[in-house]
Amino acid sequence: MSIQVKFFASLKETLNIDDHDIKSATTAGEAWDIATTNAERPDNLLVAINLEYAQFESTVKDGDEIAFFPPVTGG
Repeated sequence: MSIQVKFFASLKETLNIDDHDIKSATTAGEAWDIATTNAERPDNLLVAINLEYAQFESTVKDGDEIAFFPPVTGG
């Protein structure tokens, strides 16, 4: 089993963590815990599974891509 975990924007810099693969996880939240070694989740953290917004309780499976990113603003 392999799940690709990606971090974007200031989140990547703050955690000083690179994108990588993890061997297993059952939810997006568990993937966060594994990939960040149980780092505290920032307020308003967003998650997407396979390019679709998801929740930390959302199930993940082999081959999924999980992205974590701060809220996006623009204008």
